[in-house]
Amino acid sequence: MSATGNPMKARLRSDVEIGMLLMAFAMLLVPGIDAIAKLLSGTVSPAQIAWGRFVFQTLLLLPVILLTGRPVRSARLGVHACRGALIATAIVLLFWALRYLPIANAIAIFFVEPLILTLFSALFLRESVGARRLVAVAVGLLGAMIVIRPSWEAFGWAAVLPLGTAICFAGYLTLTRQVAGNEDVLTIQLWAGIFAALVLSAVLMMGGATGVEVIAPAWPTAWELGMLGALGLIATVGHVLIALALRHASASILAPFQYLEIFSATVLGFVLFGDFPDAVTWLGTSIIVASGLYVFLRERRLARDSVRGIEAP
Repeated sequence: MSATGNPMKARLRSDVEIGMLLMAFAMLLVPGIDAIAKLLSGTVSPAQIAWGRFVFQTLLLLPVILLTGRPVRSARLGVHACRGALIATAIVLLFWALRYLPIANAIAIFFVEPLILTLFSALFLRESVGARRLVAVAVGLLGAMIVIRPSWEAFGWAAVLPLGTAICFAGYLTLTRQVAGNEDVLTIQLWAGIFAALVLSAVLMMGGATGVEVIAPAWPTAWELGMLGALGLIATVGHVLIALALRHASASILAPFQYLEIFSATVLGFVLFGDFPDAVTWLGTSIIVASGLYVFLRERRLARDSVRGIEAP
């Protein structure tokens, strides 16, 4: 019987399609965070922009959790504190990079993160990673170097900052995997935001005392405060959409949609700042995306083979 004639299969297919649409919309929306950060970067420090993101995100996410009856308490606050510190560092480095780099360049370099996550999964979670995936990781890192080289020539050391973001974010996701099976998705996100805001509050106090410009606070204007609120709103909506998408479709199906973020980042960078990646940047980006897709497809195939092996008599 065809999927059209089978109500159960048709419903499952519809669920997957809804998940794909939600994930696609989230990935097209998320670069708006980076665009606002770049707009604010001339007058607001990267640490303060990141602080605003997590404060507003937490204030917006908490009512959603309470209204939907999701749990707020967590038994893994130590892990969440580490996650908060890592995601706070990742976002500060990214927003710092956006002061100098076009959005598309920064996002392209950041997209080595799934490859670094593969390495971290092998090192810290003892997951099996074969030679083919290690080669794909190496190729993807080579693609990042291709993007970084002209960016280094044009912008100097700032070109390396998105790589630091990728490393910190991969560490954040590695820790997230340890708690993801036991706690609600939005609760996990809430605690990461709370601890990130606390860490960045301490950093801003340090910046105020030392005068280090990158982490120094300043009283925002009404327009800047509104932009910080919009940034937090986009971050919250994006994460809620991703959580909803994962309720309709598996992560293995949704993972490739992450690369839509590069398309959206390129459009926003061109429309708002007149930036458009050159041929070398597109080459490096293509290598990174191809490597990431290979790792994704390889992991998906191995997972299917493992399930077939269990189901076989």
